[in-house]
Amino acid sequence: MAPESDNHPVVTAESQTDLQLVRKVKRGERSAFDLLVIKYQSRVASIISRYVYDNQDVMDLTQESFVKAYRALERFRGDSAFYTWLYRIAVNTAKNFLESRSRRPQGSADSAEAENFEDGRKLRDNASPERLLQREQLQKALQKAIGDLPEELRSAFLLREYDGLSYDDIARILECPIGTVRSRIFRARDAVDRQLGPMLDDM
Repeated sequence: MAPESDNHPVVTAESQTDLQLVRKVKRGERSAFDLLVIKYQSRVASIISRYVYDNQDVMDLTQESFVKAYRALERFRGDSAFYTWLYRIAVNTAKNFLESRSRRPQGSADSAEAENFEDGRKLRDNASPERLLQREQLQKALQKAIGDLPEELRSAFLLREYDGLSYDDIARILECPIGTVRSRIFRARDAVDRQLGPMLDDM
């Protein structure tokens, strides 16, 4: 899993490019926003898919997130990175959808995402039938462990472990203090480790 060290926000070439595109959109250059959509649509769809099961719903909510972002772009002041601001819109869009449908967030990870974990290399090694079975069992256990987390823990955990965001960025996305983010991630990791621990010991 990701180390505990926090990455403080810095001005990166990527964020500078995003700000330049945002300025162009504000000046009326719609094509600049199309570039932002192309750049981030897969990442927005990915985060929405953590909450919503249906692929069509994910596509619709991804589009809705960008529409909301476009309409709200005049209020974006650049205090945070554009993708942080956009991710917060995506998370809120998914949550509003779930509340309107009274659905529980999906909050699970698929097999490809499971291999993004630090232990992913171990899962890919020694691909004997026994190892493949163990890999499948571990992936299912991981999905269940993440799915069993309360929503607030799951959101923070996925943003950190799968999207690799800093604690500061997660705090902005989830709109809570950074101390709360640290606590939620710690509790989520502990819960996942407790569920996976016995299985890993047997491997």
